[in-house]
Order: sequence, then C-alpha cells, then structure tokens
Amino acid sequence: MIVKQLAFDLARTARPTLDNFVVGHNAELVQHLRELGGSLEHERSIYIWGARGSGRTHLLQATLASLEQRGWRVSYTAGGAQPPERADDIDVAGVDDVDVLSAAAQVALFNLYNGLRERGGVVLAAGNAPPAELRLRADVVTRLAWGLVYEVHALTDDDKMHALVQHAAARGFELPPDVTQYLLSRVRRDMRTLIAVLEALDRYSLETKRAVTVTLAREMLLETSMHGME
Repeated sequence: MIVKQLAFDLARTARPTLDNFVVGHNAELVQHLRELGGSLEHERSIYIWGARGSGRTHLLQATLASLEQRGWRVSYTAGGAQPPERADDIDVAGVDDVDVLSAAAQVALFNLYNGLRERGGVVLAAGNAPPAELRLRADVVTRLAWGLVYEVHALTDDDKMHALVQHAAARGFELPPDVTQYLLSRVRRDMRTLIAVLEALDRYSLETKRAVTVTLAREMLLETSMHGME
C-alpha cells in the first residue's frame, strides 16, 4: 500500500500557481504577473523567456489560471500547437514554446495578437530566447518585443536547497543537508518534482516511523522506481 501511494504521490505534482513558484531572482517578474492577475488595464503583451527548466511554463500556466479564476476567458497552446487566429471569445491568450511554432502557427499568432490588441486583450507568450534571437517571422518578433520582456532566471542549487529546507520546515520536519544534496543528485531538478518528492519522503517517514535520512530517501526512491517512477 505504501509503495502504491508513493508512486501516485510522485506521479502527480501540484498545479502551477504563483504562490508555489520559487521566486529566486524573478521577484519583479512575479510581482508584475500578480498585478496582471488583478487587472488587465495596463499591459497588453508580456513575453518571458528562459532555458528549459527555468520555470517559464510554470509562470505562464499559473498566470493564466489566476486570470481565469477572475473570470477572464483564456486560451493556452504549447509545444508548437497552432494558437487560435480569432480573438472573439478570448481575453487572454497564452502561447508557450513560441520558438518551435510552424510557419502557419506564426501566422495564427500574428493575427491573434492583432485581434487581441484591437479588443483590449492580452498575449502572454514564452520561449527559449529573447525576441531578437528567435527564428520567427520579423513581424511576429516585433510584436513579441512590443510589450514587456522578461528573462526567467533559473534557480541555482543553493536556491533549490534553501527552498526545500524551508518547505520541509513548513511541514514540521528538519531536512538534513545530506538528504537535500542526495535528492538534487537523484531526481529531476525542477522544483515541482523536487517538492513532490520531498512531500512523499515526509509521508514515507511518518508511515514507516523513521527519521528522514539519506538511507530512507534511497529506499523510497528504490521502491517507487520499481513502479516506473525513477
């Protein structure tokens, strides 16, 4: 039963929100996205970029979810999928992975951007490079650069270790430094996965009535890997 529950715990990760994003050196960007969540009166375009694992997708999805909860009509496309060309039923369009958009998808984004701009809507876009370095149509690059442009700075290992220690403390247990380093060396290094593993480790510790140690963490990961969770 414990192993099955752990496999489930590691398979799921918390839905991205602005609250569960570890800010690091992105305080200004996160604050701006929070303010956007309360009003759409100011910015009409925000483009965020960063390397894979930097958290750009987390921020994009979290902001869209926040806006949707406030009653705004949102759309989201990623992985090169073609965004809707018409903005009639959309207030905010989230377009992730713009760096892999096909020629047709770029045309759709261009038309969507213009339509939302005319209607007072917002485009939130994300990619792996600043606008000037994207291999996209010049008119699309120009529009992505019209609004605010932010780089999402990836967390350092020290940032991640500090965040894990803080999260453990909030759950009422002390996370030893060697366990933190072990987790960073053994599981996917994005914060959503690390937090999910940490929470699973806490539950495993409670259920087995053993202290959180490297040995316990190794045992837990070994058991879950047997169920395809490595």
